[in-house]
Amino acid sequence: MNQDFPKRFQFNLSGAGCWLTLLAIGLLLGAVGLGWVVNGFLIIVGLVIISPIIGWFVFRLWLKRNLVEDKCPVCAYEFTGFNRTDCQCPNCAEPLKVEQGHFQRLTPPGTIDVEAVEVSVRQIED
Repeated sequence: MNQDFPKRFQFNLSGAGCWLTLLAIGLLLGAVGLGWVVNGFLIIVGLVIISPIIGWFVFRLWLKRNLVEDKCPVCAYEFTGFNRTDCQCPNCAEPLKVEQGHFQRLTPPGTIDVEAVEVSVRQIED
């Protein structure tokens, strides 16, 4: 015979006492004429619950409008940047600006970047 049979159908109401107490306090305040306190509390609780959800959707909308995925005009490396900002290509280190959903070079077209290297002078004896 199954020894655990009676335990399966038992309900655990240990957390219900707290909720019943809060409900009784709310009903008592409503009966006394302090229903505005209960309504104010419920509005605050509703705002605390709903505001992160609304904030998440606003953040996703902002991200969709401002996040740009394009290729570098110098090396064609594809990466992500924010619209209307300056950034640097992670592949070739070219300084870029993001405008209208595309990466553009900060330097004028046709400019070639050169790094100068200092060379020491030595005389060669014949």
